[in-house]
Amino acid sequence: MQAYRIHPGSGIEGLERVELPRRTLGADEVRIGVRAVALNYRDLLIARGQYSSGEAVIPCSDGAGEVLEVGAAVTRFKPGDGVVAAFFRDWIDGAPTAQNTAAALGGGVDGMLAEEAVLPEHALVAMPAHLDFVEAATLPCTWVTAWNALFVTGDARPGASVLLLGTGGVSISALQLAKAAGLRAIITSGSDAKLDRARALGADAGINYRTHPDWDQEVLQLTGGRGVDLVVEVGGEGTAMRSAAATRMGGTLAIVGGVSGFGSALQPGALIAGAKRAAGVYVGSRQMLEEVTRFLALTGIRPQVDRVFAFAQAREAYAHLAAGEHFGKLVVRVGA
Repeated sequence: MQAYRIHPGSGIEGLERVELPRRTLGADEVRIGVRAVALNYRDLLIARGQYSSGEAVIPCSDGAGEVLEVGAAVTRFKPGDGVVAAFFRDWIDGAPTAQNTAAALGGGVDGMLAEEAVLPEHALVAMPAHLDFVEAATLPCTWVTAWNALFVTGDARPGASVLLLGTGGVSISALQLAKAAGLRAIITSGSDAKLDRARALGADAGINYRTHPDWDQEVLQLTGGRGVDLVVEVGGEGTAMRSAAATRMGGTLAIVGGVSGFGSALQPGALIAGAKRAAGVYVGSRQMLEEVTRFLALTGIRPQVDRVFAFAQAREAYAHLAAGEHFGKLVVRVGA
C-alpha cells in the first residue's frame, strides 16, 4: 500500500511517499479505499512542528473513500459504500474530553493520505449521496468546525449576523452554511477578486483588509455601530483584538484557529467590558459530522474546491496551501 508519512517538524520536504504493509482487519474495523484527501492548515502546522511533536505519522485528517472490506462485527457499512472519516476517531457525541479527542487522525494517530485506511466503524459516516469523493473529503475538519462554530458553540439563529475572516476552507464553508441558515454574513479578504467570489456565494458584505486595515470599524459601520452577533475567528493573535471590537455587546467569538499565530493578543478587558464570550472550537464530534452531512443533503450545498492534485503531487498541494492563495479547499485525489 502506498502512503505518505511525515515526521512532525521536518517541513513540507519531509513528506515522504512510502510502501506500507496492509493492516489486518479487526472485527469492528472497516478497510477503506481512500479516493480523496483534503488539506487543512493544521497539516502545515504538523509539518512545521508547531502542532504535534510525536512520531512519524500518515498525515491529513480529512478523507473520503469506498468501503473495500468489513470486519465480522461491522453492521453499519458494507463493501461499496461511500464513507467519510470523522476527525476524532473516538469522539462520537457529547462534550469533548481528553480521552475522546486523543485519537485525532493525522496527528495522534495515522491519517488519510494513503491508498487505504483501516478505521473502526464508529469513526465513519456515510457520504452525502449528492457529493463526489473530492467534495466529501472536505467535510470532517473544515465543515464540522464551521458547523460547530456557527450552530453549536455560536448558537446562531436565523437573522443573526456573523463575521468571517478570509476565504480559506473554514470561512467559505461557514459562509455557505450561514446563508443556507438565514444568517447575515460579512467576510474579509485581502483580494477584491476573492470578495467578488464570496459575494457570488451569498456574502452580504465584503471588506478588503489591505485597503481597510481598520476592518473592525468597517464592520461596526455595516452593522449600525452594534457589531456582529458572532465572529468565526481563524486568525489568532493578528486578528483577535479587532474581532473582539467588531463583536456586539453580549456576542461571541468562536475561536477556531491561529493562522497569524497563537500569541495572547486578546485582552480580558475587551471581553469583560462588552460582556462578550470567547469560546474555543476544537473541530467536533461524529454526531456533528452526521448533522452537517444531513444539512448538506437537504440543501444541496456543494463544498467549494479550489484545486485538485494527483496523489504524486502531495508536496505541491502542501506548498499551494502554504502560499495561501486558494479560495475554499485543496484536495489530493487518491486511487481510482
